[in-house]
Amino acid sequence: MSEHEDAGYGFQKIGFGEWPAILVVDFQTAFTESQYELGRSPMIQAAVEKTAELLEVARSKGVPVAKCYTAYESKRDIPYWKVKAVSEEFYYGHPSTEMESKIHDPDYDFSFCKTGPSIFFQTPLVSFLVKNRVDTAIMTGCTTSGCIRGSTIDAFSYGYRTMIPRECVGDMGAQPHEDNLRDVDRRYADVIDLESTLEYINRFPDK
Repeated sequence: MSEHEDAGYGFQKIGFGEWPAILVVDFQTAFTESQYELGRSPMIQAAVEKTAELLEVARSKGVPVAKCYTAYESKRDIPYWKVKAVSEEFYYGHPSTEMESKIHDPDYDFSFCKTGPSIFFQTPLVSFLVKNRVDTAIMTGCTTSGCIRGSTIDAFSYGYRTMIPRECVGDMGAQPHEDNLRDVDRRYADVIDLESTLEYINRFPDK
C-alpha cells in the first residue's frame, strides 16, 4: 500500500451517473499529425483511434459530444505558454488548429475554441452540459499531464462525475501519462478502461 492509499486517497469510486457527455480535448492536427512537432506521439495517435470508436457508439445513442481546440488571435492574447509550437503556430486559421478528421463530426458535435489548459475555462461548455442535463463527464484527448489534467480538475470542481477511459487519452511520454492518471484517479476522477465505458453507453437506447 502506498503512502497515499494509507492516508485514505482513492478510498472510493465515483461511478457513472444518469447521463454522460463525451469531452474531447485538443484532438487538433497539431497533436495528431506527424508533420507537427507535437504530433509525433504514438500514444496520442492511438488515443485518437480509440476515441473514434467511443464517439461512434456515443453518437448512435444520442450522447452529447463537446470538442475543443486551442487557438489565439495574435501574440497579444496568447498566455505565457512554455511550449514552442503553441506560441508559434496556434493561431486562428493555421492548419494545426483544425480538428482531427477521425474524431470530427461537424453536424453532430459541439465544437469550440479554448484559450487555457481546461476545456471549461471561459468556454460555453458548462451551459451546453446543463442544457443537456449531463451529470457525467467522460474525458478524452490530450495531453494527459496538461490539458486533460486541467480539464479533469475543473470537471470535478463543477460537480461532474468525471471518468477517464485510459485508452482515450495520451501524452508525449509514458511516465507523465501514467503519473497523472494515477494521481487524478486517487483524487478527482475514475480512471477506467474503454470496454467498461462502452458497456455503460450501450445501456442507452439508440437515438
